[in-house]
Amino acid sequence: MSTIVINIGNTNIRFGHFIDGECSASWIINTKPYGTRDELFAQFTMLYQTYNIEVEKVNKIIIGSVVPQLTHIISSALYKIHGTDAIIVDRKTHSPIHHKSNQMGTDIYANLVAAHFLYPDKKKIILDFGTALTASCVAEDGEVLGVIIAPGIITSLNSLVKQTAQLPEIELTKPKSVLGHDTVSCMTSGMVYGFLGMVEGFIDRINAEVNDKCFVIATGGVSHVYQPLTDKIDVADKLHTLKGLYFLGKDK
Repeated sequence: MSTIVINIGNTNIRFGHFIDGECSASWIINTKPYGTRDELFAQFTMLYQTYNIEVEKVNKIIIGSVVPQLTHIISSALYKIHGTDAIIVDRKTHSPIHHKSNQMGTDIYANLVAAHFLYPDKKKIILDFGTALTASCVAEDGEVLGVIIAPGIITSLNSLVKQTAQLPEIELTKPKSVLGHDTVSCMTSGMVYGFLGMVEGFIDRINAEVNDKCFVIATGGVSHVYQPLTDKIDVADKLHTLKGLYFLGKDK
């Protein structure tokens, strides 16, 4: 079974090509500026060629989106390529996850679904380092215990740079020391260790509230920067959300 899975986010659109349940290739494009159907058709066709996707062998397309205005355009572009309608999944799609929210984002829901299937028999915290920084928690039986939403790291950094006259854009990397000695190293330490402290605080407070030591998964754009700096994150998986979308749509 060959399946294309697409996670439409506010900053990036991530694609995954799943073969018999395993992601064999993944790529990312920028969400903005929004393209037309024909522009996206051309872009998708080129990327398919780059990643050796054989269109005629694709059996299913699954889309999860937090950008409603793009969902139809991307679905339409994919229909032009494949000649078949995409399966759109969201928080209302049936799964073993039990939640009472009418506002839960598809990405958060997919993260919870993936955690439930991939790491059973334990409470889980999923940290998503995306446009927003989210921490969601799910119990062993699939009950959603709650979610935290905070400003995303890149979102915060971009705001800081735009709102100041002399602070430059920086790359998020592991600082050489906690205390910086020039503007770039000072900002890098603040963005990395400041948000790391927030994330570790989230984990500690959630564990205390649910009276357990949760298994912690990190995903999203800059998760690879933070996971090596703490022993509180058990696994980092940049494909975690895609896997959740796959689980939601694979039997539709």
